[in-house]
Amino acid sequence: MPNPKHKHSKARTASRRSTYKGTVPTVATDPTTGQPHLYHRAHWFEGKLYYKGKVVMEKEVA
Repeated sequence: MPNPKHKHSKARTASRRSTYKGTVPTVATDPTTGQPHLYHRAHWFEGKLYYKGKVVMEKEVA
């Protein structure tokens, strides 16, 4: 088993162990539809795909 050559500080160890704790994702409101969505993500609303308040794509009806 490999062993560390030098001791890591308590702060370094604690910061490494605390990385699993995530933050709550930030939610934005679309200015056109008023729907909540994640930042920098496109979202569907009434068969249309919106990104930054603009229609990017429409769903095809088969």
